[in-house]
Amino acid sequence: MNTPPTLNAHLAGLLLAITLTVGLSGAEFSCTLASAPGAQPVNEAAVSLIPLDRPAPPVAAGAEVEIAQKDQEFSTFLTIIQSGTKVVLPNQDTVQHHVYSLSKPRRFELPLYNPGQSESVVFDLPGLVTIGCNIHDWMISHVVIVPTPWFAKTDAQGQVALSVPAGRYRVEVWHPRMGKTETREITLLESTPAHESFSVTLKPDRRIRRSLGGKAGDYR
Repeated sequence: MNTPPTLNAHLAGLLLAITLTVGLSGAEFSCTLASAPGAQPVNEAAVSLIPLDRPAPPVAAGAEVEIAQKDQEFSTFLTIIQSGTKVVLPNQDTVQHHVYSLSKPRRFELPLYNPGQSESVVFDLPGLVTIGCNIHDWMISHVVIVPTPWFAKTDAQGQVALSVPAGRYRVEVWHPRMGKTETREITLLESTPAHESFSVTLKPDRRIRRSLGGKAGDYR
């Protein structure tokens, strides 16, 4: 039985990370993100750990993720990837799309392409990229590119948990409604699980809302 290419890439990444961290003690890290005021959990925020004591393992060969277009929406609102990852953008819709980004880390334009067609873009530089569709204004997806394999997206409780080699790290936290990336330096020890809490102020949600007729609605 043939192994899917994406699974092969994932396994290669795991083997590479294990090889590069042999002899390094493991540490447990967790983080909670809440909005102020009200202390409401912040879902779909990017949390990454940038190592300060040693270079981060490189991205796995063939690493890729998918952000599909379906039902005139992107399949994910926020995606976190390591620098050098390929993002596949298949059109699984019944209409054409014109996907683009004007963000400095990766500007690109994929002119009109048809249902069933797929395009891809490699994101080499760390940073924040917003992807849109020139035809459907309400379609927005954010890509957070980080120079580390240790990252996660907060769940409905605003929480993440990561297992990493012990050492010093810079925690970076970002959400599309935050004014800027929040950072904090921490030291993780093998025998002591570490937890960090972030209280952030979120801007109003200004995304264009899709009307019942499938056209752009009002701002909220």
